[in-house]
Amino acid sequence: MRIVRYEGTAPPYRSIDLSSVQPISGPRTPADTTRSRYHRSDALHTLRHTLRYRFRFFHLHIRVAGKIHGELMTALPATNDDRESRESTDPSAESTEPTEPTGSASKILFPGAAMLFIAVIGCFTAWGIAADLTTPMVSGFKRIFDMSSFQASLVQMAYYGAYFLLAIPAAFINSRWGYKAGMVSGLALAALGAFGFWPASQVMTYGAFLAALFAIAAGCSLLETSASPYVISLGPEETATRRLNLAQAFNPLGTNIGVLIASTMILPKLDTPVNLADVSAEMERQIRAEQLRAVTGPYIGLGILLAVILVIIFIQRAPSSASPEEEMKASGSKSANPGLTLWRSKRYRYGVVAQFFNVAAQVCCWTYIIQYTQQAIDGSLQLGSQMLQVSLIVFLIARFVMTAVIARIRATKVMAALGSLAVALCIYAALRPDITGVIAVIAISLCLSLMFPTIYGVALAGLGEATKFGAAGLVMAIVGGAIMPMVQGKVMDATSAATSFIVPALCFAMVTLYAIYDLRTPTPRLIATTSSERKAK
Repeated sequence: MRIVRYEGTAPPYRSIDLSSVQPISGPRTPADTTRSRYHRSDALHTLRHTLRYRFRFFHLHIRVAGKIHGELMTALPATNDDRESRESTDPSAESTEPTEPTGSASKILFPGAAMLFIAVIGCFTAWGIAADLTTPMVSGFKRIFDMSSFQASLVQMAYYGAYFLLAIPAAFINSRWGYKAGMVSGLALAALGAFGFWPASQVMTYGAFLAALFAIAAGCSLLETSASPYVISLGPEETATRRLNLAQAFNPLGTNIGVLIASTMILPKLDTPVNLADVSAEMERQIRAEQLRAVTGPYIGLGILLAVILVIIFIQRAPSSASPEEEMKASGSKSANPGLTLWRSKRYRYGVVAQFFNVAAQVCCWTYIIQYTQQAIDGSLQLGSQMLQVSLIVFLIARFVMTAVIARIRATKVMAALGSLAVALCIYAALRPDITGVIAVIAISLCLSLMFPTIYGVALAGLGEATKFGAAGLVMAIVGGAIMPMVQGKVMDATSAATSFIVPALCFAMVTLYAIYDLRTPTPRLIATTSSERKAK
């Protein structure tokens, strides 16, 4: 019989051969007793070390199995308990991983949120129709009321200025009554503004139409401040940017519908072969009344569409997992100082600035592509509107393509590349006012497709309960679409439509810098409290 004795923490091992040990017979002497104790203690010592070694091996096996289990659980959708445990992580902790992990198997929506998600997508489509039904009106009102480019740009000032003024009230509505109340209020106000085009056409003054446009934009401001963060809340935070990109992909569908309506039902009726300076005042009034009726009809249809969506949203009920704001409202939990939280987040502050310039560049390019086409290739007003339509089709297709791309590549990496390309395209369009310049302006829409939802999702990452007011700040940044087109209009009046595209080039440069900043900065984890902590409060 041989017993292997383990000594120390590493080999060598000492072998003890017990075959030579003689059995003890007769009365035991003290020496025999000592030898017997030696044999017992040596056997116990060997057994103890053997068990310890096997325990260490078993412990290693458990650690390896646990690591494999952890990797599997990371790839699987999180349960509510898992989400709450992650939310309780120290707010000051930061992760170097991107907010949107590439190749993640996480679900994009919480269970039961699909129908509500589809209904909210209708809101994205509706305000897309409203926005780009209005964009061609810059050229339309310029022709109807015989104004300069700067005066006509007041259309965009009224529209996007309302976004700035109504964003904070929208945040208070969301904080007090929830996102659904904000969406319903926005739809009601936007529908009221659309129906307001009929009395404006009877008054026949530019100011009356600006007031109706302001009401539409005010409603869209409430709607957008509520809908975008609500989309973020409909699923796990790690897929928030992808989910928002998917919802926003239907916004250009609305913009294409809006431009199609404008180019087929409004702008062709504004081209009159008669010179208004050569006709009587009464004839001029009749011509303008007919033109304004052409403008009013589509807006009445828009009002009906908004009213229908309002009813659908109103009757929808969100599942509990998709309504975190309802839980906060029921528990009475509020962020101690959301303004301070937002101010301390550089990613959020810089995101507001980037969104300002992103929307500015978008509105500039889509507003003045009509004038650029007219000057570059001596095109008509209808041809310019068709080029805008092509731009929006490119934007629509690219939005869906980019939603698939960012599932594999970090969104801000793609945004940095597209921002740099957009700067180059704007400079080319400014230097080459010909058919290739028109193609370059159209291609800018490819670059625009990813920017708005990506900036939105990145800027709101990790804000927790401050998200409602953070969303309001990002919507207020849409005022860039009111300010920068006026700057470009001034440049256009002083130089040419081609030269004015230096303005959006500068805007795209700012967006590119924000994308680079995000790539070089660790992504913060969610700042929030768990359900138990809220109840304890």
